[in-house]
Amino acid sequence: MNGLNNPYFAQELSVHTEDRYDRALKRCVDRLHEQMATIGLRNPKIGTDGNKWIYCDGPDWVMGFQSGQYWLAYQLTGDAAFRNAAQARRPEYRKILENHRFRDHDLGFQFSLHSVADWLMTGDKEARDMGLSAAFALISRFRPEGGYIQAWSPFGANDPERAKFTNGRMIADTIQNLALLHWAHKETGIADYRDIAQIHAQTSADHLVRADDTTFHTYLFDPATGEPMRGETHQGYADNSCWARGQAWLMHGFTQCYAYTGDKHMLDMARRVCSKAEALLGTDSVPVWDFSLASHETPHLDSSAAAVMAAGLYLLSDQDIPNEESDHWRAFGNRLLDGLLETCDLTTTEGAQGLLAHGAAHVPAGRCDAMLPYGDYYFIEALMRSQGHTQFFW
Repeated sequence: MNGLNNPYFAQELSVHTEDRYDRALKRCVDRLHEQMATIGLRNPKIGTDGNKWIYCDGPDWVMGFQSGQYWLAYQLTGDAAFRNAAQARRPEYRKILENHRFRDHDLGFQFSLHSVADWLMTGDKEARDMGLSAAFALISRFRPEGGYIQAWSPFGANDPERAKFTNGRMIADTIQNLALLHWAHKETGIADYRDIAQIHAQTSADHLVRADDTTFHTYLFDPATGEPMRGETHQGYADNSCWARGQAWLMHGFTQCYAYTGDKHMLDMARRVCSKAEALLGTDSVPVWDFSLASHETPHLDSSAAAVMAAGLYLLSDQDIPNEESDHWRAFGNRLLDGLLETCDLTTTEGAQGLLAHGAAHVPAGRCDAMLPYGDYYFIEALMRSQGHTQFFW
């Protein structure tokens, strides 16, 4: 009998795969602990050529991912050092709540992985209050005339070009922030949180996903009337291309929306964008930063897109879907994790401060081939989901 068709061989292969992922997860936790004193209260923003961190200068959309990693490590180990490191960052999150200039569509990335995580893990009531304040600030960005949560904010009257660019714009990333609203609805029973999350998700399905199941990074509406105008990019190669991390946000995000609501349309959207990503990936195991053929002129990998995709695929495989389909999505997630471990894993690289190499933050702006805190967070989440963990902060 051919070994690949031998059920005993398949079972052994599965066990070895699980062992490999479990070892990788332990290395991630060890790296977090090892670098805790070096990082201190700072929040990593992007890596250098030498795999050292450059840190956020004040509140930043990426700041929640360090806290999120610490809370996951605390969940895995019970080591109070991780809990203390996450809670010690609370003053930085208060700054966001106290100054409207720091608040935008990324409040979920920030507060789900810091304050909501704290509440869920420790029962700290101040953390709960901060999470609810962030959720209220997020729904305050809802634009009912277009049915979306406004993405970025203008800088003020002295920058009309920024206002012209930002007003009336939604982006793919925001779907990952809707979990904060679903959590707030569960905590308070206030329907606005749930309803706005569902309306934004539907608008994402209607306008960010093209007929061929590729995706726009951003979509522009008339700021006054809400009339749909056009899809554009910001971090992708071109307006008509498919930015890999944008596709990944929607893969994970539509699946989260289904998990919260049971809306079959969200499940259908998740299946569609996941299937398209699989087709676009071809024989690769780590995506390039943009799936457009033209983007191969600068074929930078994006390990962060692969990590987000893998976490979303494991989440999708855990939904109430046929076993054969579940196995398919899990196998796709395994393929992406294997690609990360073979191509991007830094957990065995001495002196590296992060977990993954080859992240593409913003290629058109020259920020690529670097460690990224969100890639690291989703790498841990994907590894945990691969091991059967289902309790997260989203």
